[in-house]
Amino acid sequence: MKQLRVITGRARGRKLKAPKGMETRPTSDRIKESLFNIIGDRIIDAIFLDLYAGTGAIGIEAISRGAGKSVFVESNLRTVKIIKENLELTGLAEQAEVSCRDVSSAIQMLSKGERKFSIIFLDPPYLKDLVQQTLLKLDENHIIAPGGVIITESSKLDVLPEHVGQLARFRQERYGDTVLSFYRETVM
Repeated sequence: MKQLRVITGRARGRKLKAPKGMETRPTSDRIKESLFNIIGDRIIDAIFLDLYAGTGAIGIEAISRGAGKSVFVESNLRTVKIIKENLELTGLAEQAEVSCRDVSSAIQMLSKGERKFSIIFLDPPYLKDLVQQTLLKLDENHIIAPGGVIITESSKLDVLPEHVGQLARFRQERYGDTVLSFYRETVM
């Protein structure tokens, strides 16, 4: 596997750790670059939520590019330790919060704290119907800020809905076997 790194911003070029084996499937530099090009200036001062965070590479890239804060949610304790190490390696730990819990309970906890996120990124294990389940949980718990965006990374084989509750897909981009889908709340 190619070395994992921060592409640009304050922590540009810093190498990131990844667990050995196939526990995580880090987002490729090509997809990461495309994702942040699409987000553009929306990242500046954003409150970013990285669900199924894995190594934390996406949330770390967000902080490096100007996000005000990233919250990382990952259920695997060993992987959470790697996220924390990567935050220290990049010098971005002060703008981060790491939660070791399953995504569903984390979303509920965040909604009880009335937290709102301008950008929510989720990259669950492929082909397990977790994208739709997570979108439904996000819709039910209203943690997306007004005008915010939810971005999913999935396999081209995952069938994603155009609408989930009040969330509507407004853009989809395919990169080989990977698909990025963009959702936002619709006004009913």
